[in-house]
Amino acid sequence: MNLLVKGITIVDLNSKFNKQICDVRVENGKIIAIGKKLTSKDGEEVFDGDGAILSPGFFDLNCTIGDPGLETKEDIQTGTAAAKAGGFTGIAVLPTTRPVVQSKGEVAYILNRAKNNLVDVHPIGAISNNLEGKELAELFDMKNAGAVAFSEGSKAISDDGFVSRALQYCLGFGGLLMLYPENKAIAGKAQVNESANSVLLGMKGAPALAEEMQISRDIFLATYHQAPVHISNISTAGAVALIKKAKKDGVKITCDVAAHQLVFTEEMQNDFNSNYKVKPPLRSKADNKALIAGLKDGTIDAVSSQHRPHEIEFKDVEFEIASYGIIALQTVLPLLI
Repeated sequence: MNLLVKGITIVDLNSKFNKQICDVRVENGKIIAIGKKLTSKDGEEVFDGDGAILSPGFFDLNCTIGDPGLETKEDIQTGTAAAKAGGFTGIAVLPTTRPVVQSKGEVAYILNRAKNNLVDVHPIGAISNNLEGKELAELFDMKNAGAVAFSEGSKAISDDGFVSRALQYCLGFGGLLMLYPENKAIAGKAQVNESANSVLLGMKGAPALAEEMQISRDIFLATYHQAPVHISNISTAGAVALIKKAKKDGVKITCDVAAHQLVFTEEMQNDFNSNYKVKPPLRSKADNKALIAGLKDGTIDAVSSQHRPHEIEFKDVEFEIASYGIIALQTVLPLLI
């Protein structure tokens, strides 16, 4: 395919053309020239790039695809198609499937299903069998089979001793735990952020304290074992402050934030629109600002999609019984620019 893209904005920090509007020539699927006012050649298709962005492919480290077992939500093919549409060339998929990705067999299944795909798919294995937080899954075997990390998805692990043992075990083979930050005893069954807004809605709120207590625990454990740990889906100003201090103190900690937590706030839920029911819940404008500041100063290491597809009957219902999550692979970039 020979193509000339006219007037497209280059976004690439490693390129001398970063943030410039340029013409781009593609021959046989490869970029061969970038410049100003390139002229078209015979047989070359010309594409108007006005308003479009050209950048290296993105990688998403926190998304859900229902394959295996929950393909009515999303399968490998539709999930990677959504990723490609959003500019992602690689995704790490959570183990929250049916069966749970908890052995080398499930890891091999995902890798095999994703072969010959334009989007690279990297399995994340479960930390515990059946995501129950009781017995360690086959972490070492999954790592050897191709799992890039281990997570329980949006399920927090309450057992401190279990997390401690998992961190210690992972040290032996270079495994990485991705932990969801929620103290379930504090958060309870709350579905929205705890604030004056939750009182107006007449709904029990999830306090920032629940997230920050769990992160504090994980920092203590990572410090004790001198082990790396990743905190997924942070959402509060307090979380940013805790992780910033931990990094300054030399703790091997990284974290990500979902794109919607940088843009949307709890007020989006005032009409009980279940499309905005996410976990952790949408927070305040002050939290938004702190998260953006944390992203700019390097405290937050990545923006994730937190892509959570569901069948329509699980979302188009009353807020209280709707499932958590939004589809996001296609919308991360438009949401942020």
